[in-house]
Parts: sequence; C-alpha cells; structure tokens
Amino acid sequence: MKCRKGLVAIVSLLFAVFLSLSARSLDAREPETAPRTVVAAQTTKQQCMNTCRARYRDCRHQGQVPTFECQNVYQDCVRFTCTGLGPG
Repeated sequence: MKCRKGLVAIVSLLFAVFLSLSARSLDAREPETAPRTVVAAQTTKQQCMNTCRARYRDCRHQGQVPTFECQNVYQDCVRFTCTGLGPG
C-alpha cells in the first residue's frame, strides 16, 4: 500500500510539472498569430482560385476545345492545385 501511495504521488507530481511546462503564459504584448495565419491561408487560396479562373478564361478565349472541357480544366485546377492534392 505504501508503494502505491508513493507511486501515485510521484505520478501526480510529474503530471503537474508537465502541465506547468506545457502551459503557455499569455502576454498582452505578444501578438496573436492565429488570425494572421488564417488570413494568409485565405489569401493564398484566393490567389489560387484567381489563377484557376484565369486558366478557364484563357481556355474559353482560345476556343480550341469545347466549353465543357474548359470547365474540367477549372475543376481540376481547383481540385488539384488549390487543395494540394495530386491526381490519383
């Protein structure tokens, strides 16, 4: 029984130390990075969407392929370029 109480005390102490080390102190002077990260991600995605729209317009303007093929160009661009997924 003594051994278990000691073990529980040690584990509790280690857990408290771990929590205190992992807890981040909040400083009013420290800038918050999360909103900037979200804005940067939205900006990057918007730029990618604009690129895909430009590819679609170029495809339509050239008139070398049917319109539905240009729609596939746009959809593939968004699906694979903007999301970072590769085909297949």
